Amino acid sequence: MLYMENMEIIDSNIMDKVLEKTERYDPGRFTEDDVRKAIRKDILTLEDYGALLSPAADGLLEDIARKAKSETRKQFGNSVSIFTPLYISNHCSNGCAYCGFSVNNKILRGKLSYEEIDRELKAISETGLEEVMILTGESRDRSSVEYIGEAVKLAKKYFSTIGVEVYPLNTDEYSYINTCGADFVSIYQETYDTDAYRLYHPSGPKRVYPYRFHAQERAIRGGMRGVSFGSLLGLGDFRKDAFSTGVHAYYLQQKYPHAEISYSVPRIRSSANDGNFTIKNDIREKQLLQVLMAYRIFMPFASITISTRERAGFRDNIIGLAANKISAGVKVGVGGHDGEKKGDEQFDISDIRDVSQVHEMILNRGLQPVYTDYIRMM
Repeated sequence: MLYMENMEIIDSNIMDKVLEKTERYDPGRFTEDDVRKAIRKDILTLEDYGALLSPAADGLLEDIARKAKSETRKQFGNSVSIFTPLYISNHCSNGCAYCGFSVNNKILRGKLSYEEIDRELKAISETGLEEVMILTGESRDRSSVEYIGEAVKLAKKYFSTIGVEVYPLNTDEYSYINTCGADFVSIYQETYDTDAYRLYHPSGPKRVYPYRFHAQERAIRGGMRGVSFGSLLGLGDFRKDAFSTGVHAYYLQQKYPHAEISYSVPRIRSSANDGNFTIKNDIREKQLLQVLMAYRIFMPFASITISTRERAGFRDNIIGLAANKISAGVKVGVGGHDGEKKGDEQFDISDIRDVSQVHEMILNRGLQPVYTDYIRMM
């Protein structure tokens, strides 16, 4: 858990506040009355948020759904944003027990050249998409900050909005990636339970819990206009991890009110490449739905993305209800949008539909597909 050489330490008390709130959070102490009170409120407290995630909410999910849908409609209308990820490398220095990219796994490793990145981006743009997320495995040696920056510069030729999901960076490095053209940073704590975190991250830079925790704050300080939060639900107690995720996002929004906040809500999924990892805390779709709706009601203005780890029917039902963003044409190996993949996948996906199919599904549900909501001026 100790910081490693060249890891920036920032002056922030947000981690301590989140862990304190999480330690005191007891999902079992809430009643249905507490949940009903939360549903009736326009602005929720952390206590109200905890109630929405509690077992007491199980019998009130229809009421919660009506509230969540109303908040989604008020904030986003009928619009549903579409994007896709591009993995440019799957080299990794971490020994995460659950991940297909773990350094301990015997998989096909790959890294795209700049020419290959350009071809992949061009192929993605030809589907009509105008937002892309650039991803790498967590290896500074094989995917340097400069390499990531050059990939972002290439993406600027084709896309109006660019996100990155890479290893945690220092503030000046996020600033550099931002000047290259990146708008958003996605990084997930995986689990906020420090004991579980230590168990699942035995080696590599990722084992340093506080450095990862403060990544979103460093990204904002580095000029990024938006940051995303999430837990890999199922690694720990899903209610407590979801609560911690919301509290983390809430405190950062309070400190940096100009920042655009978003959530991703992945569940732990097995992979052909993840060794012998056994899922001990698998959560059901109904529980995942509860988390999604709680995020929406607690922070109505936050963008929520639904992962391709989930089956198509569930994703279809959640857009417009709680999620306002969906991926399409997803490949989770290295490359694969223009020709053969160059590296193995991080995890297995459930929804393999392409952009046109997802576009049509959104229309059929009476919603509006949105390819960009941002104009890049320079």
